[in-house]
Order: sequence, then C-alpha cells, then structure tokens
Amino acid sequence: MSTLCYNRGCGQRYDAETNTDGSCTYHPGVPVFHDALKGWSCCKRRTTDFSDFLSIAGCTKGLHSNEKPPEPVKPEVKTSEKKELIELKPKFNEHIIQAPKPIECIKRPSADEPLTRLQLKVSASLKQALDKLKVSTELDPTAADEDTGEIKIGTSCKNGGCTATFAGAQSNEEVCQYHSGVPIFHEGMKYWSCCKKKTSDFNTFLSQEGCFKGTHLWMKKDDGKKVVPCRHDWHQTGSGVTISIYAKNSIPDLSHVEANSTMVNIQIIFDGEKEFQQNLQLWGVIDVQKSYVNLMATKVEVFMRKAEPMTWARLDLPQPAPPQQNSTEAQD
Repeated sequence: MSTLCYNRGCGQRYDAETNTDGSCTYHPGVPVFHDALKGWSCCKRRTTDFSDFLSIAGCTKGLHSNEKPPEPVKPEVKTSEKKELIELKPKFNEHIIQAPKPIECIKRPSADEPLTRLQLKVSASLKQALDKLKVSTELDPTAADEDTGEIKIGTSCKNGGCTATFAGAQSNEEVCQYHSGVPIFHEGMKYWSCCKKKTSDFNTFLSQEGCFKGTHLWMKKDDGKKVVPCRHDWHQTGSGVTISIYAKNSIPDLSHVEANSTMVNIQIIFDGEKEFQQNLQLWGVIDVQKSYVNLMATKVEVFMRKAEPMTWARLDLPQPAPPQQNSTEAQD
C-alpha cells in the first residue's frame, strides 16, 4: 500500500519499493510568516497569498519519509534569565481608570411646591443709570400733577410720534397726528409697527409724521404698568441655565423672580412703566438655593443652577396634548 510522505512541501503518497533518492521534492526548512509575507526558511521566495505559498515547489530532492518532522523547539529561558528580563521591564505605578458610577435620575418634584424669591444682584452700571433717570425726572418742569389732575404748561403729548406740548385749553382742540403702534429697532433699522417706514437714521425716525389722527394725550389714562413684549433667550452650560431678558433700566424694588424646583415666575419692571412677565414650567429640575438674578443696565439674567448634570432639550416642559375623542363619541 502507498504511504503518505510527511516531508514539508511534498504531501504525496509513495511506494516504499520504488522510493529512491530524488523521488521527493520538499522543503527542509520551516514556514516563515513575517510582515504579511509567507515563505520557507530554506529558500528565498516570498508571497503575500497563502494559496501561492502552499504551491511553492520544494527546493531540495531526497527520499520520501513517513515520519513527521519534529516541531521547532522553543528555546528554554532559565530562571536567572527570566529575572533579568523582568528587571529590564520599565517600572511604573499602575494607574487604573474606573468609569464613573451612573448618576441616578432625580425624581421630578411636584410643581405645587411653594415658590421662593431668588436673590437679586444689582450691578453698578444699573445703579448709575437709575440715578441719572432720577435726577432728570426731578429736573423736569413739565410733569403733570397726578394728585390734582392739573396739566401744566409745557407738558408734552404722550402719543407716539407727536411733538406737541400743552399751551393751554386751546391745545385740546388741535388735531394730534401720531403713531398708534410701538417703535421697533431691529438689525440697525428703526420704524413704527403701524406704518413700517424703515430708516437707519435715528433723527429721521424721530421726524416721521404720524399715520393716525386723533386728540392729544396729555396724561396716561391708566396708572398701572403696561405689559409689553421683550426680547429674551436662554442658554445652558453643564451646571446651569441662564434666561436673558433684554430689558433696559429694570427697577429692583418692583422686580422679582420666584421659583421652585420645576417652576419659575418672572416679573420685571423696566423703563419706568413697562412690565415683562413670563411663567415657565421648566424642562429640568433646579436648585433654588443656588439660583439668583443679575440686574444690569441693558438686560436681566436669571441664572438657575441645575439639580442634576444633564443637558436640557429645551427650556420649558411641553404640556401634554389633550386626549382626542373618537369620532363615534363625538357624534354622540
């Protein structure tokens, strides 16, 4: 029976009676795999393809052999040599970095918690601006006597865009030409919301003739504060959320911000008679004790410290949509 040859690179079957010197073509060396190249230690041919490596013809002729070639013996490392190798390794203090423990989400408190007034911090710039306004008000001789309702000579008309002043009873018979809207300043342009004649020059804006006709308004009809829209936005950091309200000359004695863990109510009185109001149910949870309000000459900043380090998707919490009734129920 034929016998399998175990010479490396041969792998053929042979008959012992016909096995002569030169019948086997094989590799006396061992396979070498280095830097993606494959070959034999006994010859110089190298290839990157494994199939091509298996097909490399032997470089030596001899007898077929039915004995498996011995496996390459790994050199033994003596104990003393092992110690030397260990000593050669760089020594350093092992630093194990552990992942932070997951933060447990805080249970959302009830919105019915009692509200707390946040601390007001008044900037030096606002104090100076309010002092200047106070001095100019005291020096204004045209102010009306609010207690008696008497209109003093020289009182200016309160209608927007009207430059007339009170000169006596005959002034009440004059036609007042004014703007019924509000002044708007946006991206360098100035105009009235009622007629929208835009200009970039402030003096030209002041001289725009009114688009409505009526009677002069020497005194404000209402003695309360007028709620007006005011530009505002918000931004956040990892530790807090800040609401910026662009209200000039806010009055500290009349302004306040109340909040609990999930609600904030803002009331800012600015420019003497204007009022900004906003009530929000917050998207996240805040630490009321570490939150405060900065009052500055040009804006108001409400800083709210986050109770948990997470990113807010938005400022306010969306209200759940009312349940929709089925068409059959609606018909009933």
